[in-house]
Amino acid sequence: MRKKINCWIVTEGIAGTENQCLGVAEALGIDAQVHRVALKQPWKSLSPYLGFECASTFEPQFEEPWPDLLIASGRKSIAAARYIKKASGGKTFTVQIQDPRISPANFDLVAVPEHDPTRGDNVLVTKAAPNRITDEKLENAREQFAAFEKIKAPRVAVLIGGTSKDYTLTANITKKLILRLQHLDAGLMITASRRTGVENEEMLKAAFEDTDHYIWGGVADNPYFGLLAWADFILVTADSASMISEACTTGKPVYMIGMDKNHPEKAGRIDKLHQTLKKSGCLRDFEGELAYWKYERLNDSQMVADEITKRMKL
Repeated sequence: MRKKINCWIVTEGIAGTENQCLGVAEALGIDAQVHRVALKQPWKSLSPYLGFECASTFEPQFEEPWPDLLIASGRKSIAAARYIKKASGGKTFTVQIQDPRISPANFDLVAVPEHDPTRGDNVLVTKAAPNRITDEKLENAREQFAAFEKIKAPRVAVLIGGTSKDYTLTANITKKLILRLQHLDAGLMITASRRTGVENEEMLKAAFEDTDHYIWGGVADNPYFGLLAWADFILVTADSASMISEACTTGKPVYMIGMDKNHPEKAGRIDKLHQTLKKSGCLRDFEGELAYWKYERLNDSQMVADEITKRMKL
């Protein structure tokens, strides 16, 4: 039986990175306390390279008792992890999710996806991003969103992100996507994000709002887990490493919706993620057709949890 431990999660409050930490804590069977950190200057601008963190670096400040386990992710969390490890006298086992871009020796364990370069004796390499997707959560979501059963089968979850530092969701891409979706003999379950953009959202609503398909209006409970649970196929835009990782954790066929690259001459980290998942059989490009296939689903959260269990001797 695993001994009870006190766990903190420290992030900048960005949902994607916070969910990675929560996924690992949940895989451990731990109820973690979430701290969302802000940094004061000069650390705000120079972290993680400045160092010399102290209590007044953070807002709000961290206070004892220090946790047994710290799971952190995001640039600003690196300073917090380094500070808490030192303040606890090394008693807090610190885990950094995602490449910290500094020496992994600053932490007890670093978990990085395969497409990131950091390696070391205390570096665990995952396929993609840890996340909160489990069979139990999907089954609960099927019950919570049972109304999706009425949607025509096969059901296609369409997860639309938006413009990011690497990609742009143009009106032309949205128009092309709408035409391809309209030609599918399937039931659509569509959700957009805050980054989708007003023009793109209006086009999607005009195309699908008064049809037998489902499009989330952003008012009722977020059906994201329900869409993943009821989907036979999942389509996801290229911009979101988190959504792609979550989709590939379901074991269902996942198609990537292409977008315009902001720097086509440069292969970024997310491009490398796409290639990794395509080579492993998880991901294919969406070109207007659907086909079933099987692959070894991702299980990155449990992989990180098992490594923590081994190293902490839980």
